[in-house]
Amino acid sequence: TGVLPEKLEAAGFVIKGKSSYYDRFRNRLMFPILDVRGRIVSFGGRSLDGHEPKYLNGPETALYTKGRHLFGLAQAKDAMVKAKTAVVVEGYFDAVVLSDGGIAQAVSPLGTALTMEQARLLKRYAETVILAFDPDAAGEQATLRGIDLLVEAGLHVRVAQLPRGADPDECLRALGRERF
Repeated sequence: TGVLPEKLEAAGFVIKGKSSYYDRFRNRLMFPILDVRGRIVSFGGRSLDGHEPKYLNGPETALYTKGRHLFGLAQAKDAMVKAKTAVVVEGYFDAVVLSDGGIAQAVSPLGTALTMEQARLLKRYAETVILAFDPDAAGEQATLRGIDLLVEAGLHVRVAQLPRGADPDECLRALGRERF
C-alpha cells in the first residue's frame, strides 16, 4: 500500500489492462533475482497452474538485464570457488532443489540460452561448468549453444546426461546427490 500503480508498472510487478492494473506474476511461485552482491534486482515466477511460459522473469530495467545475471549466483559463488565447478540448470526450481540437496554450486540462466556475459560471470568463480539442462529439444539446443560460449570464455565444459523426461531436480531426488 502507498505505492503508485505507475511505479509498480515501471518496476514490472503489474501490467496495465484496459481498465485497471493486474499482477504480472499471478498464479506463480515467486523467486527473487539477486545480483552477484546479493541485492534484489528483479523477480521471477514459476507457473503453478501449467500456464506458459513456465518461467517468467520481470522486465528489463535500469537494474536488471537478464543476460547479465545468473539465478542463484550470490548464494552459489563460494561453493563454486571451493569446488572450482559450477552446475548450470534451466530453471529456478532446479537450482533451488539442487542447492538444497547438497549441490550448492547450482545456478540458472534467466532464460533458456546462456549469454557471453553469463559465461564470463561463471569464469570468475569456476574452472569447469557442468551443463545439466532438461533432456528435451530445448534443453539439447541450449546445451549445444552453451558449450560453444563456455569454451570461448575459457571454461572446461561437461554435460550431464539425464534420463529422457527427467528434470535435474527429479534426478537428484530419484538418484541422490552422489549418483547425480
